[in-house]
Amino acid sequence: MASDIVLEALDVLDFNSNYTSIKDLPQNWSVTVDEWPLMSQPWSMLAITAVYLVFVLQLGPRVMACRSPFKLRTLLMLYNGVLVVFSLWWILKAIFELRLSSKLSCQSRNVANDQENYRMNSLVWYYLMSKFVELLDTVFFVLRKKQTQVSFLHVYHHTNMVIFTWAFLKYVRGDQILMIGCVNSAVHAVMYSYYFLAALGPKFQRLLWFKPYITWIQMVQFVFLICYLGQLLVFGCDTPRRFTQFAVVNTLSFLILFVNFYHKTYNRKKLKQ
Repeated sequence: MASDIVLEALDVLDFNSNYTSIKDLPQNWSVTVDEWPLMSQPWSMLAITAVYLVFVLQLGPRVMACRSPFKLRTLLMLYNGVLVVFSLWWILKAIFELRLSSKLSCQSRNVANDQENYRMNSLVWYYLMSKFVELLDTVFFVLRKKQTQVSFLHVYHHTNMVIFTWAFLKYVRGDQILMIGCVNSAVHAVMYSYYFLAALGPKFQRLLWFKPYITWIQMVQFVFLICYLGQLLVFGCDTPRRFTQFAVVNTLSFLILFVNFYHKTYNRKKLKQ
C-alpha cells in the first residue's frame, strides 16, 4: 500500500521513469515517513485544514457574535513562548545537527545514510506539526473577536504553509527544505516574540516599536527564498524542477500579498498623518 502511494506520487510528478518497485526508490523515499502521524494519506491533513477554514470563516464568527471576547492572556503567553522556543530549537538542530551550511550548494537529494535521512525527515515533520499548531493564531483571533485580522492574507498564508509543507515531506523530501525552514523559523522567532510581549498587556506597549519591521523582515525573507530557489533552478540542482518552480511562484504570491499589506497598513497611515 505504501509503495503504491509513493509510486503514484512519483508518476504524478513525472519522476518515476527509472523506478519499477519500492526497492528501486532512493533512500530518501523511506517508507517510514508514510507511517508517521498524518502522513499516510492526505485526508487527515485536508480534514484539519477544512475544519480550520470553516471555523475561522463561518462557524467561529457566528458563535462569537453574541458572546464577549475571550481574554486568553495566559494561554497566549504560553502559546507564543512555546513557538519562540520551538523556532530557535529547530534552527539549532538544522545548523548543528544536520550541518545546514554544507547543504547550500547543489547536491543530490539522496542523503548519505539512513540515519541522517531519518533525522532530516524527522525535523521536517516537526516543522510540519508546527504549521498545524500555528493555525491556532487565527482561532485565537476569532475567540478574541478580532475578526478584522482574519484577512485573506492571514488565512491563505497559514493554509498554504500546511498544504505546501505536507506535500513536500510526502512527495519530494530533500535537504534543500532545510534552508526554507530555517529562514522561516528565524522570522517566526521574532514574530512570536512580538506576540508574547503584546500578550503581557499595555505596560509593555513601549517595547513593541518594532512591529512594522516584522513585515519588512517577512518580505526580505521571501525575496531571499526566491533567490535561493532560483539558484537551484539555474544551476540544475537535483531538487525536482517542478517543485522548485512551484515554490518560486508560491513564495512570490506571499511577497506580493505582504507588500500590499504593508502599503495598506503603514504607508496609508503616514499619508493620513
